[in-house]
Amino acid sequence: LASEAVTMLEIEADIIEAAVDRLAQGELLAVEPLSRGGEAVYLRSLHTAEVGASRRLAGLLSSDVLPIRIDIQRAIEWFESREEIALAPAQREAVGKAITSKVLVITGGPGTGKTTLINGIIQILEKKDRRILLCAPTGRAAKRLNEATGREAKTIHRLLEFSPKAMEFMRGQHNPLDADIVVIDEVSMVDAVLFYHVLKALPQHCQLILVGDVDQLPSVGPGSVLREVIGSGVVDVVRLTEIFRQARESLIVVNAHRVNRGEMPLLKAEGQDDFVYIEREEPDEIVALIKDLISERIPERMGVDPLDDIQLITPMHRGLLGARNLNAELQALLNPRGASIMRGSRMFRVGDRVMQIRNNYYLEVYNGDIGRIVDIDDIEKMVSVRYEDRVVSYEYSDLDELVLAYACSIHKSQGSEFPVVVMPLHTQHYVLLQRNLLYTGITRGRQTVVVVGSKRAIAIAVKNSKIKTRFTRLAERLTALASQS
Repeated sequence: LASEAVTMLEIEADIIEAAVDRLAQGELLAVEPLSRGGEAVYLRSLHTAEVGASRRLAGLLSSDVLPIRIDIQRAIEWFESREEIALAPAQREAVGKAITSKVLVITGGPGTGKTTLINGIIQILEKKDRRILLCAPTGRAAKRLNEATGREAKTIHRLLEFSPKAMEFMRGQHNPLDADIVVIDEVSMVDAVLFYHVLKALPQHCQLILVGDVDQLPSVGPGSVLREVIGSGVVDVVRLTEIFRQARESLIVVNAHRVNRGEMPLLKAEGQDDFVYIEREEPDEIVALIKDLISERIPERMGVDPLDDIQLITPMHRGLLGARNLNAELQALLNPRGASIMRGSRMFRVGDRVMQIRNNYYLEVYNGDIGRIVDIDDIEKMVSVRYEDRVVSYEYSDLDELVLAYACSIHKSQGSEFPVVVMPLHTQHYVLLQRNLLYTGITRGRQTVVVVGSKRAIAIAVKNSKIKTRFTRLAERLTALASQS
């Protein structure tokens, strides 16, 4: 940390060290010695969250599951008969552990039956009068969970009853959730602080089921919760690896798993498959083709709306193939007229697809939420955006929280699925071409994924399995606490 700060700020190392000491004494930083030498430096809030989460999770693990009289084998057979399906061995194992484990992690890629498994667990445990709450980090992910299970699913913020007036969660250790089991989907998106708030709100008897794909990109916020919880070795983990027959027919699923194994995806030209690759080498050619695909070819072939059903995702923000330029190109193509407002260099128009880029607890809109501008009131200085469940009014001064969302970064698309995904890949993106980035991008498409670009860029991404280090000690703390109990 100190050496990077010296280089970035071009000042002496002793100035940095003195500043860190002052901040630590002033409670802004927490400094811990490491067993291997050196020190870990945290923002105080992140240190509190990590230490608190490890203690809360260890506390859950040390307490017993509510007693339940159930024949697990018969319960599984009942669910299989009811749904006319056969669970895979790993799914059967997960059902059993969901009944007996205080904390369970279920991880697997697309097509491995996570949704079927969650449904089975819910149906079996509801028969035993267990109170089950479902949640996910984003509105889109919560909606998908609701559609998949037929049960109410909330965002984590709504589950914990965030109060914009008090600027805090109403659910916590003094007002815990009324639940026997809490299921969190898309846990790879949950950051360290939000995870701590969830754990604080769980009653001591509660079971926790964490569902996600550990091979996707980590959360936008700090920490690497899912990877660290698994890596601690102290919780039960079920890894779903079998791809089901119906999913094996999807080239999206097949290619996602090929990429995850470090293999080149099957690159087929346009046809009947749900994964299409179109080779282009020059960035300007890629831009021209993307515009044609989104405005004409895909809507005509699939009968989809280019504004609502097609999402362009790209590795970068800057450059010809970055989200900023592609948003400007697509806005001019898809929504060229209408009432508008300029904010700095950005123009917003009625009808534009936009994304919230940071949490606004007062308006109850969160990082990654996507909506459409429905009104610009120049007299009241307000812009109204329709999200999935309501209309939110922004003052002009709040518009720096919005960006156009015809295109977005692959990181920002995490946790969402779209009917059609178009993804440019070029060596211009060299620095960001990583296996987990490509894997995450491919898995965003529900019906069709179209990759436009160079085979060399795809090969670079597939070969680059390096994961950027996240400095966190959650796994280490969990392991240490478990060894003490």
